[in-house]
Amino acid sequence: MALTEVARPVARRAIDAISRHRVFRDIFELSLVALAFLLYFLVRGSVVDRPDEAIGNALDVIKLEKTLGIFWEKQLQEMILGNMALIQLMNAIYFWLEFPLIAVVGIVLYFVRRHEYTVARDAFLLSGAIALVIYHLYPVAPPRLTPGFGFVGTVEEYTGISYQAASMQPFVNPYAAVPSLHFGWPVLLAATLFWTFRHPLIRAFAVLLPPAQLAAIVFTANHYIVDAAAGLAVAVAGLLLSMALQRWFYPRVVLWAEAIRSTPQVEAAPGRLVKEERPGSAAGAP
Repeated sequence: MALTEVARPVARRAIDAISRHRVFRDIFELSLVALAFLLYFLVRGSVVDRPDEAIGNALDVIKLEKTLGIFWEKQLQEMILGNMALIQLMNAIYFWLEFPLIAVVGIVLYFVRRHEYTVARDAFLLSGAIALVIYHLYPVAPPRLTPGFGFVGTVEEYTGISYQAASMQPFVNPYAAVPSLHFGWPVLLAATLFWTFRHPLIRAFAVLLPPAQLAAIVFTANHYIVDAAAGLAVAVAGLLLSMALQRWFYPRVVLWAEAIRSTPQVEAAPGRLVKEERPGSAAGAP
């Protein structure tokens, strides 16, 4: 039996189930996103054995910032180190207004604005894929792990949350500072919120989110300013690719799915599927 004779009816039934039953669509979408992010964090956390290279690259980043006159991270962090309220505010922004917020907004968008959800989902996943390649090719230590400058990792120091804990190690790469998706993804999230909703409070939050997260990643000594610029570039690239999928790829997928669903087939004999004869066709015609 030809492979297509098996694959086509299986594909047809899967497409029918997903398109006709909401619960199957929801399960399929949840599984897709969960698997994609699990693979992202597993692959991201697998490149952790190059500390010397990562520190050397971090020193190159510092050299670049000094050349550009923007090596401000140490002075900026010193502004808040004596103020516990500001430290905890920056820690909270860093921790809660990235992945937890992305998950909440993603769930809301999935049920109320499906098109915007799809564009945002693809932008996040594609930018993450681009970032994984860069993390592998160019590991960079964050300021808190760059020796000789006196940076303080405020999240680990003052919250008790440690990304270096044994339970977190399979998912965390401490040398994934460039690009900073901890800035790039909130920018994508802010753009999605501003584009999707017209409520002034939501749009005000969207405007404030990127600068707040930029401050948080610097004040907590988790990223350099150049890291944030790289994260923004990767996020924009992911968004552009997502828009290209909407324009050129998904319409073809819809046409393919409709072609699969519209192919009439009936059971002719046990274990064998044949095309249904159309009215007016000759008996026994191929």
